[in-house]
Parts: sequence; structure tokens; C-alpha cells
Amino acid sequence: MSLAAVKPKFSRIALIGKVRSPEIAGSLRELAELLGKRGCTVLEAKDASADLAVVVGGDGSLLAAARELVGRKVPVVGVNLGRLGFMTDIGHENMREGIGAILDGQYTIEERALLDAEIFRGAKSQLRTIALNEAVVGKGAQGRLIEFALSIDGEFVYRLRGDGVIVATPTGSTAYALSAQGPILHPAVPALALVPLNPHTLSARPVSVSDRSVIEITVVSSLDARAYFDGIALADMAEGDRLVLKRSADVVRFVHPPGYRYFATLREKLRWSEALDKQRSRE
Repeated sequence: MSLAAVKPKFSRIALIGKVRSPEIAGSLRELAELLGKRGCTVLEAKDASADLAVVVGGDGSLLAAARELVGRKVPVVGVNLGRLGFMTDIGHENMREGIGAILDGQYTIEERALLDAEIFRGAKSQLRTIALNEAVVGKGAQGRLIEFALSIDGEFVYRLRGDGVIVATPTGSTAYALSAQGPILHPAVPALALVPLNPHTLSARPVSVSDRSVIEITVVSSLDARAYFDGIALADMAEGDRLVLKRSADVVRFVHPPGYRYFATLREKLRWSEALDKQRSRE
């Protein structure tokens, strides 16, 4: 996590959102009006000259935008119109105030790690991509268990049968991996979480490893295995195929408005202390 020493003023801002949604389309128009009044240039989502991207929607929309913009090093901020909103940390009701504060220079920039992922069939590369949340080797349409072997930095770790395995970044530790009983990793922790999916053994448990590790997942036996990156199925995997994962040299830069606190977000979204708070309110 890093705080920008000299904060740039954002003036060329891309607005991103699913315009087929009337609510999102209305919010984008409202933002465009606000930005125009502040003297900013409003750009289309794919304009490479943007110095900030504002994403209106849920975490999925922010995830897709961040992946697309990472190569251009454009920082992103999200306005939440989805469900949980772990990454879209400006509430819709506070949209004007939050974006206005950022334009006034009241913000922090946080860098989040990415996974570099590559699938090999023999010595030949089949696919290379990045993931902000997680990479998953899982079962496909047939719904049968798969068998895979896991190695870290060239050292064999285990061979396992199950529904698959998740390799999650700290950002992704509150997404799919959390649903699979994986650990929550603070964004500043240089680690990755390895989370088995419904393993056919009681001894397999989630493990956290250094994000400097090279993780290799080999499909040993499967009729229908598939690789997913940030929830998108990008490749079918045959027996013997290898998914190699390591930390990317690139990062995603999230812009946070004033008052952002990571644990406050967790407390709100995961409803920590909710029962105690309700009890106290009755006393």
C-alpha cells in the first residue's frame, strides 16, 4: 500500500459503466455534468489519455475496468451500484461528495497486486493473461472431480482430487476464495492464498504463501477441467496441461476518497459486530 507523495490533479477523466442500466446511465450523466462544471474533460472508457477512470456499478464492473486499464497505468475509483462493493468504496448516495473530494486532491492511492497467468501444453504456451482477484482451475460442465498436482517454486506440494483450487491475491481473498473458506489477506500483505475447492480429503486446508512464489498447477486426471480468471472461463485444460502463476510486474492503482479504511469496509460488508451492536442498542 502506498500513499502518493505528490498528488496529481485529475483533469482528464474516463467514465465507465453499463449504460443499458437506467440507474447507471443516469449516474454517468450526473457525473459528466459535475465534472464539466469542475473544468474536467470527460472521456470515453477506452481513451488512453485519461488520468483517472471512474467506474459506476459493482465490483465486477470495477474488476473488468481495472484489468483493461492496468497496461495504461490509469488509476481507478468505483461508485457502488452493486451488492457488496468491496472495491467500489464510494456509495452512490455520496457520489458527488466523494468524487468532488478526489478532484480537490483529498484522496489516497493504493497499489494492488496482480497475478500473471500462463497455461502450457507441453512446452507450448496456450494462453497468457492477468487476474486481479484470482485464478482457478476447476471443473467444467460435466461437474466431475478433477485431479491436479500443485508445486511451489519447483517443489512438489500435494496431489489432490476435488472441484479444483483457487489462487487468490489479497484483493481476491474477499471474493470467491472467501466463499470457499479461504483466509482474508490484508492488501499490504505480500502473499497469495491457495484454497482447495471441496477437496476429497479432510486434511486439505487453505495455505498462504509468498507472492514471490511461482505456483504451478498440473491437471493429472480430468474429463472436463477449465481455467477461470476473475470469474471468466478463458481456457479448457487437458490432462498434462500446466497453469503457471506468479505476481505480475504491473499493479492496479485504486483511488480512495477521504475516510477510507480497509477494516471499516470489512466490518460493514461482512457485518462484523452486528449482533453485539444490536444487543447494545436494546440495552
